[in-house]
Amino acid sequence: MIYELFIDTNVIIDYLTNRKPFSKSAYHIFSLAEKGIVRLNISVISFTTIYYILRRNNSHQKIINSLSLLSRLCKVIPLDQNILDQAMKSDFSDFEDAVQYYSALQNKNCSTIISRNTKDFQSSIIKVMLPDELLNVNEFNPDFN
Repeated sequence: MIYELFIDTNVIIDYLTNRKPFSKSAYHIFSLAEKGIVRLNISVISFTTIYYILRRNNSHQKIINSLSLLSRLCKVIPLDQNILDQAMKSDFSDFEDAVQYYSALQNKNCSTIISRNTKDFQSSIIKVMLPDELLNVNEFNPDFN
């Protein structure tokens, strides 16, 4: 059984920028995807946010190469009118988080949202976990710690 996880942008940025101390757990999550243990889902809006943040210290081509690899490793959930409408009607105080959440809901198979800002998803009907919490689940990586 492959677990479907929705990865919040902050975890992806941790992975791509080697942002310490968070990059270790992000790296392990992406490693699980490469091994076929989990399937990572991300919102298409994450790409623009990632590009914007990485552009401060990286060339355009380097970022595009990273985003290209990311798009092959993850299932990209498109932004559609339904997601946008739900996000605008929601009680989320952060619009980007609302779009992320309703993108995760769009994929009915997503069992868990992985984010370092779990408080942003307090009313989620999908389980929300910190990266380290996920990795402490034995079936994912018993040797993480």
